[in-house]
Amino acid sequence: MVRARLSCVRLLLAALLCAAAVAGCAVPAAPPADAGPAVRRAVADWAASPAGRPAGIPLEEWSYEVTSVRRSGPGAVAAARLRYRLAGYDAVPDGGARALDLAEDGGRWRVTADRPAPGAPAQPWDQGPVTVVRGAHALVLGTGQDRPLLEAVAELADRAVPDVSAAWPGPWPGRVVVLVPGSLEAMAALLGRPAAEFRGLAAVTTAKVGGGAAPADRVVVNPEGWAQLSPDGRRIVLTHEVTHVATRIATTARTPLWLSEGFADWAAYRGGDRPPAAAAPALAREVRGGRVPAALPADAEFSATGADPDALARAYEGAWLACRSIAARWGDAALVRLYGAAGGQDLPAAVSRTLHTDLPDLLHTWHTALRTDLGPPGA
Repeated sequence: MVRARLSCVRLLLAALLCAAAVAGCAVPAAPPADAGPAVRRAVADWAASPAGRPAGIPLEEWSYEVTSVRRSGPGAVAAARLRYRLAGYDAVPDGGARALDLAEDGGRWRVTADRPAPGAPAQPWDQGPVTVVRGAHALVLGTGQDRPLLEAVAELADRAVPDVSAAWPGPWPGRVVVLVPGSLEAMAALLGRPAAEFRGLAAVTTAKVGGGAAPADRVVVNPEGWAQLSPDGRRIVLTHEVTHVATRIATTARTPLWLSEGFADWAAYRGGDRPPAAAAPALAREVRGGRVPAALPADAEFSATGADPDALARAYEGAWLACRSIAARWGDAALVRLYGAAGGQDLPAAVSRTLHTDLPDLLHTWHTALRTDLGPPGA
């Protein structure tokens, strides 16, 4: 009996030792092969094919730079940077961060989806089929909009370009790309910002969004604000935004918003016959109520998220009247020179260099215009 028990113990120990040996000597499962090179080749091949490009859009350049590859189950996700140029319009590339889904099929990788990276702005083709309208000076890309509306936008942009060139004699391409999304929310997605920032605005220029420099300027229409404008209002708004495209080369972080926004309105209203009080009704009410602003509009006053709905209008109107009064006293060319100088030096130095006066004198000129042009009749 004892011998039998010992034999059983020996057999049990042997079995345990064998199991332990097997467990201890097992080779870990090999990690999946690095898919990076194959994924990069697949993305490059896909981008070069018609399937990897948005249909109907005139492209001079289109490529993806894959920055990282992450395996995701049987597939992979590639983080990439899209670079593209619209033929005849973009001197430098536009683009954005993208996330591409890939699947492995028979040892070969293929792209199955392309979308904006988390937090990155969308592109027009992310929002549906793009309708393309070409003008003499403008390219309009619309999603979720009727073609007649896009053609009307192109016609206004074609009128705006020569008007802007007459106001801004500096070098600029003389052409513009306009994006017309289907809603305010779609507009915000194209710009990568909250929709509340653009509520009440009819259009913006990418060069003005976020205070940063965009590689290729786009005028982006807010269809909700656009629908509320008169035909002349639409002309003024689009000319204003095209002016931002034209003056981009001279605009820097030093340029005060009252000068950049006021100059754009000055270019849009230039040559028109609208009386100042009709062009600046919100500010006229303040002046006629004895509330003449002490200082030129600060940058913060050009935000659309304030509680006072008239505050934004007063900021733009005050900026326009400031530029109008500068041109009236010192001449159109002097206003253009001031704009160029203000992008490279402090405003007092720019005023001294181009207008041969000082900032208090400029402020006095503006105050005089406020009271003369917007004050009570006969005052």
